[in-house]
Amino acid sequence: MNMHPRPAPVVLGPAGTTADDVLAVARRGAPVELSAGALDALAAARRVVDDLAAKPDPVYGVSTGFGALAVRHISPDLRVQLQRNIVRSHAAGMGPRVEREVVRALMFLRLKTLASGHTGVRPEVARAMAGILNAGITPVVHEYGSLGCSGDLAPLSHCALALMGEGDAEGPDGTVHPAAELLAAHGLAPVTLREKEGLALLNGTDGMLGMLLMACADLAALLTAADVTAALTMEALLGTDRVLTPGLHAVRPHPGQAASAANMLKVLDGSGLTGHHQTGHDGLPAAPRVQDAYSVRCAPQVAGAGRDTLAHARTVADRELAAAVDNPVVIGGRVESNGNFHGAPVAYVLDFLAVAAADLGSIAERRTDRLLDKNRSHGLPAFLAGDPGVDSGLMIAQYTQAALVGELKRLAVPASADSIPSSAMQEDHVSMGWSAARKLRTAIDHLTKVLAVEMYAATRAVELRAGLTPAPATQAVLRAVRDAGVAGPGEDRFLSPDLAAAEGFVRSGRLVAAVESVTGPLS
Repeated sequence: MNMHPRPAPVVLGPAGTTADDVLAVARRGAPVELSAGALDALAAARRVVDDLAAKPDPVYGVSTGFGALAVRHISPDLRVQLQRNIVRSHAAGMGPRVEREVVRALMFLRLKTLASGHTGVRPEVARAMAGILNAGITPVVHEYGSLGCSGDLAPLSHCALALMGEGDAEGPDGTVHPAAELLAAHGLAPVTLREKEGLALLNGTDGMLGMLLMACADLAALLTAADVTAALTMEALLGTDRVLTPGLHAVRPHPGQAASAANMLKVLDGSGLTGHHQTGHDGLPAAPRVQDAYSVRCAPQVAGAGRDTLAHARTVADRELAAAVDNPVVIGGRVESNGNFHGAPVAYVLDFLAVAAADLGSIAERRTDRLLDKNRSHGLPAFLAGDPGVDSGLMIAQYTQAALVGELKRLAVPASADSIPSSAMQEDHVSMGWSAARKLRTAIDHLTKVLAVEMYAATRAVELRAGLTPAPATQAVLRAVRDAGVAGPGEDRFLSPDLAAAEGFVRSGRLVAAVESVTGPLS
């Protein structure tokens, strides 16, 4: 029985697409269809290119060379070779293979731009690209080769190479074959490119945009998970949830801050652990703490700033989704050179998100360290160990978490602040947006692990608060995390498998789902 039916087709028209459509194609294998409007727009733009190709006047990308070689006029008998050669020469990537979802996203987004009717490619080229996506064929794309200006040139070139029946590609079964063999096996014919078509397949911000859209989705989920782990730690440290009162956040009206505070309040609703630090409780230290440490008290402010940063990034992504990025573009019956391929808008927000991810990881690590330090944990055993001294507890789990946070901070250094001139100084300022996207993906992976360590420590700490009743949402988390194979308090054991299970629990969304089974939807 198929438990995961194929998603509904994504229909591309000249008006563009949505972030959900990109995720459906990239991650869930949704098929792609071209609307009648898209095919009409493609045909109309192609007529403009054909008319210009028949004239003696030089037109960039149609009858000239490329980049610094644009000064040469190319005769009609060499133009097919010109388009083929640009793809072959630009498919110069090196390094590890890029993930399948990234390649599918950049192919789909390039097809989106083709369907806008501003690139001048023939409808059959767009149909061929849709056919490759629908067949589950994924061209082999390498890590290095894009400077994020003139588009993601090398990554897109490797995709265009497969369209021509050259290079290597991954089949639906995950094995790599020559692209020509995979096309033939799926009844697809290689494409012979004509005027402007090779250039149109290469010249866009599609790779960095695809990675931005997936990063936005992943970071949104992690921000909610971070609200949960922060609430669990506040509870384990016997903190006060009074700092989460909506009125306190209304006087500093950042929407993300209010949303994070509201999430934490939902998690802590009905807790028998929070609030006791002011009066003492059942043998616990009665000396009042006027307020909790910053890493606990300011959790909504930090996670909320991340939420607002994410909202800005999504605004930029939506604008880019509505764009037709190519050079030159077909517009108003003309073919015009432009600079819309420059990746700066996307690169900046990719870097901005990496900063937010680093800071979210940093504050989570500080909360974890507080849980493990008997001098600051308000009655918890050192390192949450079963028998401190004989057992080391979670001492080295925090080392691992700290190492990840250190790497997150290095990944927060902006790629977009750099520029290396290329193409004999014709392309003398570039965005490095692809590099910003690649490091953000790594940062999000690290942040998932960091939050998993906090969750692991916080759930163990809550269970060590004998005689106090956790919030119903916390109890749901404890049941779910133990069912997932993550051990509770006790003597030392081989820790790495537990941490891997905790990471899988956070990454899969089960942490948030466990809370929402009690609270209803979180922001």
